[in-house]
Amino acid sequence: MKSRLLFVLLAPLLLTGCLLSPGKFNSELALMKSGAFSYSYKGEIQMLGLSKLAEMGAEEEEEFEAEDCYSDDGMETRPCTANEIAGQKAEWDANAENRRMKREREAEQFKAMMGGVDPSNPDAANELAEHLQRQKGWSSVVHKGDGLFEVDFAIDGQLTHDFVFPLIEKMPIGSSFVTVILREDGKVRVDAPGFAAQGAGNPLQGMMSGMMGLAQMEEGSDGDTKTELAMTEGTFAIRTDGEILANNTDEGAETVGDLRVLRWEITPRTEAAPTALVDLSN
Repeated sequence: MKSRLLFVLLAPLLLTGCLLSPGKFNSELALMKSGAFSYSYKGEIQMLGLSKLAEMGAEEEEEFEAEDCYSDDGMETRPCTANEIAGQKAEWDANAENRRMKREREAEQFKAMMGGVDPSNPDAANELAEHLQRQKGWSSVVHKGDGLFEVDFAIDGQLTHDFVFPLIEKMPIGSSFVTVILREDGKVRVDAPGFAAQGAGNPLQGMMSGMMGLAQMEEGSDGDTKTELAMTEGTFAIRTDGEILANNTDEGAETVGDLRVLRWEITPRTEAAPTALVDLSN
């Protein structure tokens, strides 16, 4: 029952690539009129439910449990007769192969959505860490337990195309932490939907928290340890020598040397996702 509930809760998040959530972090984006850019993220990233997915894959076939029987009017439950229980057991046994095939399909779906990493493998977290460190920019990825990773990501180059973080090979792109979108007129739009902990800024964050809360209730109902959700908390900054046309910081831009700097302090109560529009044209 527990594994089926977890699959129902997490499948929509996997399908939309929304299984990743920031914890404590510091992140910075630099945008220059020369076309140079850099981005860094240092801190925690949580893959929601990873440890429970591994447990799910290791679970054996569920044991038969007789369902409730009802009175003739269908309004009240009553004790099942021995013949009724025997009939339910016969139907359960007849569907054993269908249940096995369904578990295999679900396992393959999870594996495909996680970039080829098998979540049923007890070492899935370390496998995912190794998977990420093969990609450029991920200099360090360490699993701290329960799907929580400590990461050090940094990349730089020329801003000739849009940029998304995080981007994991073979995993679906869903709600991202940060997106940088180039416009034809030299303007750049920056949004950080993943850094809004709640509210309208990131409705998917609320959906994730709600789903994982239900899963935690189910996990804890028989004394199991509950999955702890990492709280989104940190700082995000944009440095640029371009013209800042719009932003939603509390204090506006400050001047640091030859650059203009925007800063956002992210807490578990942050509702508005950081956003800015910068003109890099000469």
